[in-house]
Amino acid sequence: MIAKRFGLQALTVAAAAFLLAACASTNPADEEATATAAPVVSEQTEPQAVPSAEVEQEQITDPFGDATQSALENYAGDRVFFSFDSSELNPAARQTLQRQAEWMQNHRSVKAVVEGHADERGTREYNLALGERRATAAKNYLVALGISPDRLSTISYGKERPAVLGSGESVWRQNRRAVLKIDRAGA
Repeated sequence: MIAKRFGLQALTVAAAAFLLAACASTNPADEEATATAAPVVSEQTEPQAVPSAEVEQEQITDPFGDATQSALENYAGDRVFFSFDSSELNPAARQTLQRQAEWMQNHRSVKAVVEGHADERGTREYNLALGERRATAAKNYLVALGISPDRLSTISYGKERPAVLGSGESVWRQNRRAVLKIDRAGA
């Protein structure tokens, strides 16, 4: 019985070897293709060095983004806010304008329009004048920070283009603003 079992195992092993040998190619073209194929890299080998130009290119990123309105908004914000009946820049407005100036210095081909806005209180004429003073204050501060006046223009919308509709101090606060918009016509 042991001899019979041993014979059966030997026969099974022999059959498996025969099947594997039958699957192997004896075509010389197949052997040549296998010889010229890319080497198999095992997990134990060290990774190949990436050319330095590719590494440098991957590491270079523009912290200022593209010269788009959304890149400006993401980097610096696009608006500054004012107190009631005022065109005076507060410390938060000056800080935002400094970041806008930095962004513009890194995008020297960009021209922009500073839009002046007011809340709904007051006459149309008064708010247009107030919006112009606000836009001019923001522009003058950007110019003082080194932005060429040729790259900036101003426009006042007064109370005609509110950022937020409604009444009340929380709404009015958001509408008393100067907004820096990239001028696509001037770019």
